[in-house]
Parts: sequence; structure tokens; C-alpha cells
Amino acid sequence: MVEWMLDQFTAALDPRAGLIVAGLTLASMAVAAVAAETAPPERVREFTLPNGLHIVVIPDHRAPVVTQMVWYKTGAADEPQGDSGIAHFLEHLMFKGTERIPSGQFSKIIAKNGGEDNAFTNHDVTAYFQRVAKDRLGMAMEMEADRMANLRLTEEDVTTERDVILEERRSRVDNDPGSILQEQMMAALYRNHPYGTPIIGWEHEIEALDREDALAFYRRFYGPQNAVLVVAGDVEPEEVKELAEKTFGEIKPTGEVNKRVRPKEPKHDAEVVVTLEDPRAGRTTVQRHYIAPSYASAEPGEAEALDLLMRIAAHGAVGRIYKRLVVEQKAAASAGGWYTDSGLDSGRLGFYAIAGEANTADEIDAAITGVVDELREKGVTQAELDRARFSHIAEFVYNSDSISRMARQYGGRIAAGMSVADVEAWPERLNKVTVEDIQAVALKYLNDDDSVTGILKPAPKFKSSIADKPARAAGKGKS
Repeated sequence: MVEWMLDQFTAALDPRAGLIVAGLTLASMAVAAVAAETAPPERVREFTLPNGLHIVVIPDHRAPVVTQMVWYKTGAADEPQGDSGIAHFLEHLMFKGTERIPSGQFSKIIAKNGGEDNAFTNHDVTAYFQRVAKDRLGMAMEMEADRMANLRLTEEDVTTERDVILEERRSRVDNDPGSILQEQMMAALYRNHPYGTPIIGWEHEIEALDREDALAFYRRFYGPQNAVLVVAGDVEPEEVKELAEKTFGEIKPTGEVNKRVRPKEPKHDAEVVVTLEDPRAGRTTVQRHYIAPSYASAEPGEAEALDLLMRIAAHGAVGRIYKRLVVEQKAAASAGGWYTDSGLDSGRLGFYAIAGEANTADEIDAAITGVVDELREKGVTQAELDRARFSHIAEFVYNSDSISRMARQYGGRIAAGMSVADVEAWPERLNKVTVEDIQAVALKYLNDDDSVTGILKPAPKFKSSIADKPARAAGKGKS
């Protein structure tokens, strides 16, 4: 069924067929069917252990492999003031070892057993994951439970890994003008909320982090009551529950429940423009960010409308901003945008364009403004909505074929305060969005006072000393 609908949609985009309107009508008729088909069957199971650990199991028996993810409900936005980067720093240090597992051996053990593992930190969550053969799940679960309760750190571990993170910051941020601009834009967009602080941390604060900072953050937030265990793959729910009770179930609740009490963002009264001139930049780039609600923080229906708004406005070569700036005006070499929808407290809408050889930042900025103004004033068409909704739900269908993606989908949403039911009802909610809903959120959230525009220009001479600082030797670490 899905393949047939995708064929119809592809035909609708073929100009030789001369059937665009008819094709989109077919797509519109198919959306309801897709939504019905993509609602996950009632096979996702969840449990809560007496110590507070929330467990979600997603059985998928097509291959004898399993993805295990542990999501901690803490991230960079929960850091003590002055300790920026400690959440990411601790993520690195979690690979150092326990009394049972020698320092640096965690990933090697997983690899020797044919698996792979890694971790990541964002503002709201920190997640650790392993992909292993199904008969190795018990081993992976024992190891993950062990480091939840028994992390051991030496001064050498901390000093070495701090240097790794400082080098990571230099290579990924300080040596990349685009990343420097992003960091400054986020600081301007969030004037009080900790989302304005970089996840990796400010350099001078990273330099001051020590062993006790890491252990204090660990003791405060790394406990079963602040975690979600997601297991997806060739397993049965009762099997996972039994393993979890024998491993994670032995851990007593530690630290405190993360109540996510964070500073509030004040009302914004003016838009901000951030300009960076750097000789390492290529062509001139203009970006525009707007604060908007996320799926976790939005009023009912708003996040879905924002999601579809940005697919219509900025998704790939069919997005309005690409067609307007690249195809019609030939002012930009590339253009697009995104909706950052996973934050606990808020999300962001973003647009960008890379200028053509003969175009200025002012011209690109004006062109982006034109697209935004049109979205606010005229909204979108039913045909655009049908196409965006259909393609978005079709993507969801295909993503459901990956156990790793499904583990991330459920784990990320649940750790950010949503429920299994919220995740599973998404296609149905998306199908209810109207063109009126989309124009309403465009008027409400494409608000210039809640925006930051970033301009990156090539310059003959670098005006900052950031790139001139000596690099330190890099070590091995997780990111």
C-alpha cells in the first residue's frame, strides 16, 4: 500500500505527466490511509520498576539484533551556573570505568562481542546506546546498570578527558566560523534560558571543571528515577523486564528527581542581528532563527502545524525558500530550513541561504524576509499541505523499519516529558492540521521580535584571536 502511494506521489511531481493537481489529490486521499497504517500496533510495552526506572520495549523480530538505550532526563540546561559543559564532560567520563570494568574498556568489550556503542548529550537529555546481537543483551544491560551506579574516576581520567573536550571545542567550534556564528546566535536568541549556553560549554568554564564537579552532577542526576530504558529489536517484553529487574532493579534511587526548574525566557521586544566576518568563510551566508514551541511544550496541534509549516517552507528542493531564492530569483546557491522540535522548554524555526557569487547579505536577508512575510500574510495552499503531510508520514513509515530510529523516537520523546501514547498518536494528529492552523502558527511564531538573524561574511583579515590559540594534543573520547 505504501509503495503504491509513493508511486502516485512521485508521478504527481513529474512535470511531463501534466497531472500535478490530480496527483496531489491522490496524495490527499492517501494521507488518511497512511496515517491509519502507520499507527504502531499495540506491541510497544512499558513498565516502571519499584526504583523508578521507566522501561519501554519495542519488539521487532526481523533480525536477531537489539538496540538498548538509556536516556537520562538531564542535559546541558540542567547544569549549575558557571559549570557549563559538565553534562557533556560527564558523558565522556562515563566510559572510563567501574570496579568491574577497567578504565577505557567499556566500548572495547562491546566491540569484542560484535556490537557498537556511543552516547550523546543535548540540552535536555543524555543518552547511551548499544547495538548488539540478541544473546548479548544481558551483558550490555549489566554493563549499563553497573556504570549507572558505580562510576569510578581518577584525577588522571578527568585531566585527560578535559583536554580532549577542549580540543573538541577548538576543532568543532573555534576553527569553524559557521559554528562560531551559531553559538553567538543561540546566546542572542535565548537571553536568559540556558538553551543559550553551548552544550559543549564555554572554554574558560571547561578549563575549570574537575573531578568533584563531574561526580556531583553524576550523584545528583544519574539514578534510575531519572532514566528511561528503551530496548528495541528481537526481544519479548517479559524477557526485557526480567533482565532489567536483575540488573537495573538492584540499584537504589540516588540523588534527586530532576524537576527541571530552569530560568524563564523574558519577553523579547526587538529582533537581533549578529554579523561575523571571517577569512575562513566561503560565500556569504544568512540565517534566521525564531523561538517556537516544541512538541513537548506546544499547545495541542501547534507543534504539528509548525512541523508541516517548515516542510512546506524549507524542506529540500520543493520548499518555498529554495524555489524562491535558488530557482526563481537565482540569488542563492542553496537555501532551506528546519524545525527543532525536541526541546523540553521550547524549539526553534530556522531558515538559511548561501548567497550566489554576485549577491550581498542584504539581498539574501531581504529575500528570506519576503518568504517569511508571505507565509504570515498568505499562508499555504491545500496542495502544499497535502504534499508535505504525505511525505512526512511516508518518512515515518520508512523510519519505523529501523529499530535504532524507533528506539530514538520513543526514548527522546519520553525523556522530554511525552508519553508512548503521544508518540503513537502523531500520524493521526498530523492528519488533522488544516491550512488555517498553519497560517495561525506562522502569524504567531514567525515573530521578528523573537528572532535572531546571523550573517557570515568572508573577510580579508580575521578579527578574533580564537583561531590563533595553540591546539592541544587530542585524546580519544566520546561525543
